[in-house]
Amino acid sequence: MREKEFGIWRALPWSEVADRTRDMALGLRAIGVKPGDVVGLIGDNRPDWVMGEIAAHALRACSLGIYRDALDEEVAYLLSFSAASAVIAEDEEQVDKLLNVSDQLTDLRHIIYCDPRGMRKHDDPRLMSMEALLHRGAEVAASDPDAWDALVEATCGNDIAILCTTSGTTARPKLAQISGRALIRHCEAYLAADPKGPQDEYVSVLPLPWIMEQIYVLGWGLIARMKVNFVEEPETTMADFREIAPTFVLFAPRVWESLAADVRARVMDASRLKQRAFEAGMRMGLEALEAGGQSILANALLFRALRDRLGFTRLRSAATGGAALGPETFRFFQAMGVPLRQLYGQTELLGAYTLHRPGAVDFDTVGVPFGPDVELRIHEPDANGVGEIVTRHPNMFTGYLGIDDVPDMRDGWLHTGDAGYFNKQGQLVVIDRIKDIATTSGGDRFSPQFIENKLKFSPFVAEAVILGDRRAHLAAMICIRFPIVSKWAERNRISFTTYTDLSARPEVLEKIRDEVAKVNTSLPPAQRIRDFILLYKELDADDEELTRTRKVRRGVINEKYGDIIGAIYAGNDIIPVDTTIAFQDGTKQRIRTVLQVIRMDAVRRPAPAGAEEG
Repeated sequence: MREKEFGIWRALPWSEVADRTRDMALGLRAIGVKPGDVVGLIGDNRPDWVMGEIAAHALRACSLGIYRDALDEEVAYLLSFSAASAVIAEDEEQVDKLLNVSDQLTDLRHIIYCDPRGMRKHDDPRLMSMEALLHRGAEVAASDPDAWDALVEATCGNDIAILCTTSGTTARPKLAQISGRALIRHCEAYLAADPKGPQDEYVSVLPLPWIMEQIYVLGWGLIARMKVNFVEEPETTMADFREIAPTFVLFAPRVWESLAADVRARVMDASRLKQRAFEAGMRMGLEALEAGGQSILANALLFRALRDRLGFTRLRSAATGGAALGPETFRFFQAMGVPLRQLYGQTELLGAYTLHRPGAVDFDTVGVPFGPDVELRIHEPDANGVGEIVTRHPNMFTGYLGIDDVPDMRDGWLHTGDAGYFNKQGQLVVIDRIKDIATTSGGDRFSPQFIENKLKFSPFVAEAVILGDRRAHLAAMICIRFPIVSKWAERNRISFTTYTDLSARPEVLEKIRDEVAKVNTSLPPAQRIRDFILLYKELDADDEELTRTRKVRRGVINEKYGDIIGAIYAGNDIIPVDTTIAFQDGTKQRIRTVLQVIRMDAVRRPAPAGAEEG
């Protein structure tokens, strides 16, 4: 492993990782962690997280990863529901969350913190530094040299090793139970389809509680022995990423979308000559891609420097997963020479189990199963072959913690809740969640996610929610991408103060209207967006509007913004808003503004609107 600290990359050889993991495990056992216990982990991606997780498994305990930005209530729910007896917390911020809800955590006996800064003011008896834990473990190892080997020898591959949170798009996340043997065997099947080795470099930027990061950092890191690198801070991710120039990368769709938007935003700031060079290079690259190849001239003119700027110079394999990626974004990176492939899976099936084969990448599909052990079929297909995707393979989860009946498991098959079909080449096409596929009052079916992904290819659009189920036409609630729109506004001398104020500027409304119009030209008439508003705030996982993996919670959106949605379809041109939003630090802010409803079939410009905050 490598970890960047104070601007310097620190290498951890296998011998150091082995000794530190041993001392963690023996230290945890010394303070009373026993087989069947649950050890929580919360914080940024760090080597100590990975070693702490392996140490817990060596004790035949279960690990439970919690997202670093989880709120106090979420942390309390997960730890109390799982009856966690110990938590490894990165720093004071995470410890404070635990202490704030300590009255709800009756089973929690130990809080081990890794970063001692700011911890002197706390005197809770459950607190213990990582260094103190390691010291306890080292003492045990010195007095009983065979203790670690005995622990490892006593482990059983069929034990539940990992409690992995599901995405929780409709309710609180469930905890999928995954055995150590299932993780290892699934990683082996995946590696057969996408080989990796000690020469490969990986940068861990996706949240470690997510199943795919568990596969790569924990599974592949141990089996393929690829080097895993940990960035210094979330804010330095891309700079650190470029320094390593990894050979493999997995980003969630929102990250690929953000990268594409950032590239296009930087081009807007460039000279006219560079803008023309970018446009010419992209045009040649996309034309070559359509013909099934790469443009040598575009690579020399644009893409080589662009890949270097992004840290993609050594990429041999790149993937996206967790949600659908818009075809425009996919083509953008493929034309650039990034070997991007799409994968598909669920937490319950240990993440991905389909992937594009090399040389058979189709933007509209998620590829084919890893191997013969992965069974995939369409349940009750209609006349067009569209139905529910159902799957099974030997390395599935064993059920949910605390839930005896799993209604989505029938005869050993997991019913995913996704709609899809197989194309003529036998590749799987995923349309959308079955419950999210909508139908207008006129009987026209559409996939909100598909249209949302098209909108998010625009560098000016951060999030979008498509409306129209059982309505006469489609409408959209759009969140601007504030860093890029603000830069555009400054360059065009448009004054603004806050996100709310900027999203209400007439010029911004007109700019987004142009972006919506571009998307509409690529859609059939019945699926075109007729009306839209710019929301006064960004959608936020802390407000339960998104999952921690940035999937839209449509039920929450429909309930929370029901009045606004109703006003759009009632034909209102303006919608007054007077609301209060809460921030993570507990402060609140009152927002009073007026939302303009933009009618795409209208020729007039929107009237000026102002925003007021208090």
